[in-house]
Amino acid sequence: MIWDTILFVIFPYIALAIGIVVAIYRSIHRPFSVSSMSSQLLERKKLYWGSISFHYGILAVLLGHLVALLLPEGLMLWNAVPIRLYLLELTGLALGIWALAGLCILLWRRLSEKRVRAVTTPMDLVVLVLLLVSAVTGVLVATLYRFGSFWFTAIFTPYLVSIFTFQPRVSLVAPLPWLIKLHVVNFFLLLAVFPFSRLLHIATYPFTYLFRPWQLVIWNRKPETAGKLSRTGDNKI
Repeated sequence: MIWDTILFVIFPYIALAIGIVVAIYRSIHRPFSVSSMSSQLLERKKLYWGSISFHYGILAVLLGHLVALLLPEGLMLWNAVPIRLYLLELTGLALGIWALAGLCILLWRRLSEKRVRAVTTPMDLVVLVLLLVSAVTGVLVATLYRFGSFWFTAIFTPYLVSIFTFQPRVSLVAPLPWLIKLHVVNFFLLLAVFPFSRLLHIATYPFTYLFRPWQLVIWNRKPETAGKLSRTGDNKI
């Protein structure tokens, strides 16, 4: 019981405090450190497939969690029809696997490409490992403890509400299997580490980041080289 109190009462408040304070500090006093460093020039193919799969997969999964948190009664009404419950569960599992596949590609890219590995910081690896644990445990929970969209609203929605209202109800999560507890604790770990990483730019400008077009990087030639190419082209014409 003491560990449940530490992990699901004390630690969530520590993670929330760190996440909020450090994020505000970096945004105000170190705004240029919020931007993510691009590695597109170093390798593009794995980046494209990994980034697309991970970002859109995880966005959909997080949106589903948010709906369960903010609209629990609506989700319960949706799940009242079995076919809709099965459809929601299969869709969530497929999106989780899609996000996990993209994350594995990104991690493989970080470790296999020498030039990308050279610019990788320890914090990059910490975040990727925590995200990997979150994705793996999420997929396992969805597989081994089915109908999560149903019991999430009965357990985690009131638990999270109790955290935000400063009346934590640890009794809701104490009886849960260790795998589900690991998934929850890892989420709070990510929340605490998040403001120290490059991922902070997602929370700072989420809408422009998701819908802006891909950046195009143009290599600038030396003036004399560009002049030679221009004269060569004029001669050919």
